[in-house]
Amino acid sequence: MGFTRRDFMKGCLLLGGPALLLPRDLHGRQRQEEPWQPAYAKLEKEGKLARKIEQAYGIFENCQLCPRRCGVNRRKGDKGFCRAPLRPVIFSHHPHFGEEEPISGIRGSGTIFFSNCNLRCIFCQNWPIAHEGRGEEIGDESLAEMMLDLQKIGCHNINVVTPTHVMPNILNAVRIALTKGLRLPLYYNTSGYERVEILKILEGVVDIYKPDIKFMDPAKAAKYSSGASDYPEVTQRAVLEMQRQVGALKNDRNGFALRGLLIRHLVMPNRVADTEKFVKWVAENLPRSTYVNIMAQYRVDYKAYEYPELARGITAKEFVEAIDWAKKAGLINLDAKSMATYKIYRRSRGN
Repeated sequence: MGFTRRDFMKGCLLLGGPALLLPRDLHGRQRQEEPWQPAYAKLEKEGKLARKIEQAYGIFENCQLCPRRCGVNRRKGDKGFCRAPLRPVIFSHHPHFGEEEPISGIRGSGTIFFSNCNLRCIFCQNWPIAHEGRGEEIGDESLAEMMLDLQKIGCHNINVVTPTHVMPNILNAVRIALTKGLRLPLYYNTSGYERVEILKILEGVVDIYKPDIKFMDPAKAAKYSSGASDYPEVTQRAVLEMQRQVGALKNDRNGFALRGLLIRHLVMPNRVADTEKFVKWVAENLPRSTYVNIMAQYRVDYKAYEYPELARGITAKEFVEAIDWAKKAGLINLDAKSMATYKIYRRSRGN
């Protein structure tokens, strides 16, 4: 096996620590860089983070956090479509190594799984969490301690999964944790079903956005995601707003993500997800260097068995054609693990 980039990094650290890796000027002198800090730390210094939290918490009285816009008063204990209470319900928190390489890194993504969901797809692989709401209800202070624990064990970021309906709690917990030393990027891991007006509250707080784009057809979104016929239009607007806020994915010198946009798209059997339309939309509306993960992980779960078109896994042919479409559209920053799967599938088909 050849000498890898990771071997080089380890050698540099052993010989002289991070200073060896600092950029140098034309005379070979090390250029000093300002220490990186998360967006929310900058916002706190500007005195704006507390105001955003107050604004976000006010929405609980007439909940409009997601495109469902239920209008319930969660402060009084009312529950809307997501069935979430005022305080967040947590299923688990731990390092996660199944994310994209810039997110998982070598020590894992500090993942917090929030229970309940504003989309509730019939093929959901996390249905005990998203549909049944299993987990423990906690306060914002306890959520902040979870974030600090994940930082302490070495995770590369704070990965909030299904955050939409608990966005105010997350913001408040981040501020509490910041006062106790939190310094990791905040990674907003969402289904994509987000209101632009709510995302604007998150501007300057979130470092990394990872939305799904599940469907391109309103009828299919309605059929498979609990009547959300507006999903394609709403999600496309949301992704454009995320791109405006954080731009293309940027990594540190070790290849770990610090800021930017990633997009996930799950290939589904029988072209249900309209992958060809998805890659064309990305190519026409975003930089072609946008980090896109076209995934082969679909499996039949929850109520997908009741729908013949979804009651099987995808074939190698379906995944290969999905990546071929992406390449034809001109996308140049496709996820490395997905591309490795693509090459295996191509070989298995004799291509």
